[in-house]
Amino acid sequence: MTSSSRLGAVQSHLQMSACAAEEPKIKTPVESMAEERVKATFDVRELTYFLDGGEKFTKIREKFMMELERDPTFRMHDMYDVTKDQIRQRTMEKFRTIVHYVSAEPVPIFTMRMQTISLIDPGFWTRFGVHYGLFFGALRGSATSAQFSHWVSKGALALNGMVGCFAMTELGHGSNVAGLETTATFDEAADQFIIHTPTVTATKWWIGGAAHTATHTVAFAQLIVRGKRYGTKSFVVQLRDTHTYTLMPGVNIGDIGKKMGRDGIDNGWIQFTNVRIPRTNMLMKHTKVSRAGEVKEPPMAQLTYGALIQGRVAMVVDSGNIAKKAVTIAGRYAAVRRQFSSNPHNVQETKLIDYAIHQYRLMPLLAMAYAFHFTGVETNKLYDELMDKLESTQPNDDSMQEVIDTLKETHATSAGLKAFCTWSTLNAIEACRQTLGGHGYSAYTGLATTYNDFAVHCTWEGDNTILTLQSGRYLVSCYREALAGKTQPEGVSYLNHLISLLNLGCGVKSNEGILNFDVIQEAWNVVTANVVKKAGDDFENSIKQGLSPEAAFEECSQARLAAAKIHSFGYIFRRFAQAVNSAPEGLRPILTKVCLLYGLYSIEQNSGFFLQYRYFTPSQMDYVRSQVNVFCREVRQEYIPLIDAFNYSDYMINSPLGVYDGNIYEKYFDQVKRQNPVGGEHPYLPLIQSLLRRNIEDDEPLEDEDDDDE
Repeated sequence: MTSSSRLGAVQSHLQMSACAAEEPKIKTPVESMAEERVKATFDVRELTYFLDGGEKFTKIREKFMMELERDPTFRMHDMYDVTKDQIRQRTMEKFRTIVHYVSAEPVPIFTMRMQTISLIDPGFWTRFGVHYGLFFGALRGSATSAQFSHWVSKGALALNGMVGCFAMTELGHGSNVAGLETTATFDEAADQFIIHTPTVTATKWWIGGAAHTATHTVAFAQLIVRGKRYGTKSFVVQLRDTHTYTLMPGVNIGDIGKKMGRDGIDNGWIQFTNVRIPRTNMLMKHTKVSRAGEVKEPPMAQLTYGALIQGRVAMVVDSGNIAKKAVTIAGRYAAVRRQFSSNPHNVQETKLIDYAIHQYRLMPLLAMAYAFHFTGVETNKLYDELMDKLESTQPNDDSMQEVIDTLKETHATSAGLKAFCTWSTLNAIEACRQTLGGHGYSAYTGLATTYNDFAVHCTWEGDNTILTLQSGRYLVSCYREALAGKTQPEGVSYLNHLISLLNLGCGVKSNEGILNFDVIQEAWNVVTANVVKKAGDDFENSIKQGLSPEAAFEECSQARLAAAKIHSFGYIFRRFAQAVNSAPEGLRPILTKVCLLYGLYSIEQNSGFFLQYRYFTPSQMDYVRSQVNVFCREVRQEYIPLIDAFNYSDYMINSPLGVYDGNIYEKYFDQVKRQNPVGGEHPYLPLIQSLLRRNIEDDEPLEDEDDDDE
């Protein structure tokens, strides 16, 4: 070997040794997040437009987010450390900003603004909604046109001259509105109603805005005319003098104190002691009381259902929005957080999102968030169409019965969806919080507060269990009508095919055929038809045993709960699949995967029903379970682009663990130091000093362990 060749060999060896000694590059959190975004097989912006209903609405939402972030009254970085009184003070400051938009923006645009606010400050959203959604909504839905104009002229729309609240719930009654105890007795001689709280349990309770803010309320009370009760009606009652803010004669009000969440709302209690109001303060769009004391009931009591639906639909929409926020925080954390190593050859720890069990924890929740989003959009659309029909249809119109049937369906469906979506979202928030590990216990991550704020959705606007039973009752009634030959509406159309569905099994030639929207929808139709039949048959058997209809419904309550639950699963999957089929072509492949994951995971979670009614065989169910894992892996590859499409700014997320760029540790540490400055005065130094400097002789001496052995 020549000297030159020997020199070349040595140089080559030295270069190889240098390469071997060089450690592989450790990726930073920001780099770890960036590599996730290049995996997108779809246009993220296009998906954002599709979710928002078009580019126009995306830009409007982005405008709202920017305005809120720049408004000092909507500063949110320190919200996790403020007191109840500070939160309430800020809530009222925000009123000045937002009230301007009530008259300046069209209703649909203002609704979008409030939906945006609900994500960052649900307490203010609720507080503002008490006046406009509940108080003003009650005026709009239950007042005559003359009455409505009167209260608008008094400032109900402009929030000028009055602030309203909604006094329905009582200390002793919530969901059972018909059982409310507050009375409204008509005094013919004075042409007045006497509003009275006859018992402690009749005290109005949980009334948002009552404690310190509201000047007027729409109070729900038992109408009594000439000694006869006509049920619960609504009355406008002034609570405070609008100039001095002193309580009106006979009105007593207090604060119910600290709550689980949403402390921006000053919930209070109200007692009325023979408070007199003009007869015309009774809202008489439906039931009317004349000067002579004649009571005229509405020809169709079902028309009053419309007022109850709006709040439930809003909570279905809110469920989707909050679920999207929760999975964004948990997903971005999982894409950056590294723990242990699933491969001994890797020098860097493995991302949480790359563990199969973590994918199983998170991916179905992402699919659920998408499903709830599309269901909320469709439910809101159906509600708007229904309200238009109610406004334009007269009692004697030929189409009135069809409108009433649609109203009943929407009322029952919205009740079931409100319960199902809020329960599921609350559980999802907690599941996302737990995926953060120990950091999930910090208030700064945002999910603990989100849980506390969202929990109320499960009990207000109707307790979820009661609403689910109402939905189940409707399904039983539809089943009985279907047996009698009446065609059922689209939402329960599976009941029109009972004979062909009840004993139907999955007829695919191979297991791969299950991965089809039509097959999955058929599966839900078959199982739902059987579960509803079970509830209906239980009801009929109870009737045959001599029970009254009410007692029979109570006897089959568990079957009704199951029927409503399974019906909701199928309904939501159908809405999701319809949305995917209407999506732009470039988005369908990824949305199809997400939708299939939702459908298959939901089937897996309810596998007992699918096996009990023999739609799937055990081997087919095993295949379903295996495919859930497959789709979890596939959706994981584009999890970050999928949550980026939600288009929530860091301000809206308000969590250092959910920041867009992935720089979670520095952002988290910065927030902790900013909110808890180092070097300040010690808060309880004297107590510590007294503990450490106490006379040791005062303490009991320890016994010698050797003495115990003697």
